[in-house]
Amino acid sequence: MTTAYFSAHDICRGHDMGAGHPEQPGRLAAIEQGLEVVGIQDALWRCAAPEASLDAIKRVHDPFYVDELFAIAPTRGRVPLDGDTTLMAGSLPAARRSAGAAIAAVDAVMAGQAANAFCATRPPGHHAEYAKAMGFCFFDNIAIAAAHALAAHGLSRVAILDFDVHHGNGTEDVLRHEPRVLFCSSYENPLFPYTDDTCVPGKLIKTPLRAGTAGRVFRDAIERDWLGALDDHAPELILVSAGFDAHRADPLANLNLEAEDFAWVTERILDMAAHHCDGRVVSVLEGGYALDALAASAATHVQTLLTRGQR
Repeated sequence: MTTAYFSAHDICRGHDMGAGHPEQPGRLAAIEQGLEVVGIQDALWRCAAPEASLDAIKRVHDPFYVDELFAIAPTRGRVPLDGDTTLMAGSLPAARRSAGAAIAAVDAVMAGQAANAFCATRPPGHHAEYAKAMGFCFFDNIAIAAAHALAAHGLSRVAILDFDVHHGNGTEDVLRHEPRVLFCSSYENPLFPYTDDTCVPGKLIKTPLRAGTAGRVFRDAIERDWLGALDDHAPELILVSAGFDAHRADPLANLNLEAEDFAWVTERILDMAAHHCDGRVVSVLEGGYALDALAASAATHVQTLLTRGQR
């Protein structure tokens, strides 16, 4: 089998929060260029991202919040929701495709149509809380995918692994009362969203990293904190919040990872998936704002998914 690659570039390009904003449409073009550099652009099973239903989104978000977003979405101009997050006419169509890609990727992997999947869509999602948009995010794509896997596929145990440089506070918030999901998150702290580092054994594993942390320390921390928790949870599906902003070149953070560190963590995730859930992994793009670094890091992540999926 191959790796499914979900995208909706034209629609996602319609979400543009303005000149100079780091979460820009060019991020997806950079990833495509990265795939071409490593020569795998034609080896992927390319899939169009469908639109998520409002019911699927409301499984994890306050229905009033969702309805209010659609009510205030402008037909022209921009509506600021916080200092980082702006709503425009193209924002919610793109957000629905991002959530829809994650749902469709779960369906493809669970049906055995693909070994694993990567969703190259934007806006990202892991900062969107139950009733609050923040941190460039409107809907929590990875949480929506997890809720869909539980509801539509009858799973009992799902794991979400988040290696974005910012803690997935939204994912923690919307799934805090869902005992079937293990959430592991590595992140720089102190840094937005300025989370506390409290863990809940068997449920919530936090791996805070100091500014300046390089690959060796990151790798040791993942092995120390995540792998045993995953073995204990024995997930039937692994979902990945794949943020590449821990790269040393990223302008929004202060960690010192390289592209090969993202390949390494992808390998470890695939090892755990092979052991527990027949290799079933769905990865969803989160951060990564230095375009060259994003291109290289995302390409090595997808290349690793593809190589392992073809074995």
